[in-house]
Amino acid sequence: MAIVIPRPQLSFAEKLYFVEIFKGLALTIGHAFRTLTKVDTLETLDYPEVQPDLPQDYRSRHRLMQRPDGSPRCVACFMCSTACPARCIEIVAEESDNAHVEKRPKVFDIDLLLCIYCGLCVEACPCDAIRMDTKQAILVEDAREKFIIDKDSLLDWKPSDYPDHDEISQQAPGGLKHAAALAAFQSGDQH
Repeated sequence: MAIVIPRPQLSFAEKLYFVEIFKGLALTIGHAFRTLTKVDTLETLDYPEVQPDLPQDYRSRHRLMQRPDGSPRCVACFMCSTACPARCIEIVAEESDNAHVEKRPKVFDIDLLLCIYCGLCVEACPCDAIRMDTKQAILVEDAREKFIIDKDSLLDWKPSDYPDHDEISQQAPGGLKHAAALAAFQSGDQH
């Protein structure tokens, strides 16, 4: 059984809508006046001299995670390219020389002009090999070809750009926990 909710009865002035229009205009003009008189309260940046401080989990340009020996964590399983709705990830696999890893990416390209930055590639990756946390959200180039990033540019990042509590980033070469992670990796305990 449906519940009937009666409509409120409008007065004659409310039916004309003139009073409501003037109330809305008064509110808008009041906000504009406060904005013009209190300029120091506006939250603005002197962009591009001052870049915005993006949160660490902001979906920005991709990066490939590294093992302690510097090789990519990617095992070329094609899960990220399969999950990508824009079909912007191209992977060509090759046989790995590591006995614990069957294959690795020979080619790993991402076309940033096609990418919709949905993050499904990050969610689909079973090895945590790809992340979108570089804070590089403003991408400018002078040719379309430069927006296709390859494996080398995806691996080009420094652990010092990431927080100390990010264990996997700090285990990469140059990270705070690299020495211990490399010893465990070479002993065969970690892969």
